[in-house]
Parts: sequence; C-alpha cells; structure tokens
Amino acid sequence: MDTTERLATLNRIRKLSRLMDTSIGIPGTRFRFGLDPILGLVPGAGDLVSTAFSAYIIYLATRVGIPNQDLRQMIFNVGLEAVVGTVPLIGDLFDAVYKSNIRNLAILEKHLTAVEPEFSKVAFEEGNLASSN
Repeated sequence: MDTTERLATLNRIRKLSRLMDTSIGIPGTRFRFGLDPILGLVPGAGDLVSTAFSAYIIYLATRVGIPNQDLRQMIFNVGLEAVVGTVPLIGDLFDAVYKSNIRNLAILEKHLTAVEPEFSKVAFEEGNLASSN
C-alpha cells in the first residue's frame, strides 16, 4: 500500500473513530462522546454493533500494516470496552469516557509517523492527527 492509499485509509479510520467516540459535544463543556455509548443503550444488539464498527477499524489498521504489538493493544482496547460495555448504564458511561476507537487511532497515527517521516508532514499539514484534537 503506497502513502496515498495509507493516508486515505487513515482518513477513513479517523472519520469512523470520531463518529463513534467524539462526534457529539455537550454545550458549555469540553466533553465529547459519539455513537458508541448511544448504541450501547440498546440491549444486546447495541454493544454488538459498536464492537463491529471497532473491529472494522482494526481491520483497516491491519491493511495499513500495524505491527503485532500495536494490534494487540488495539484489540485489548476494543475488548475492554466491549466487556465493560455490557454492564447496564455503567458500561455506557465507560464507553463515553474510555473512547477505544480514538485510542486506537492515536496508536495507528504514532506508528505511521514513526515508519514514514514524510507521512507525518502530510498528516500535520492537514491538521488531522488525533493528538492535536
């Protein structure tokens, strides 16, 4: 996969991660959450759908070439959120705070900027890095 394809995949991951974890802001605060905790309110199916979105994000990261150590951390993040998310109400609050997809996005961006220095210049110019949000 060349740099252009990696950047396009990263941007897809950014959009999905932000949709799931930070797309909705609470007025008057800096707190943001996404669809993940909202979907979690639907018994059973909501957590399954949220985990499926997170699994898709991990799949996209594997296409970019994420190392196994980082992949394990990403799977742990999603697994933790999926397990705790099954606890009624407390799990939904955890989903809103933990933000596994944004954590995984940061892991992926860190890896990509380390292996491709020219990529970091393009990513910073676009102002898209998760750490800058």
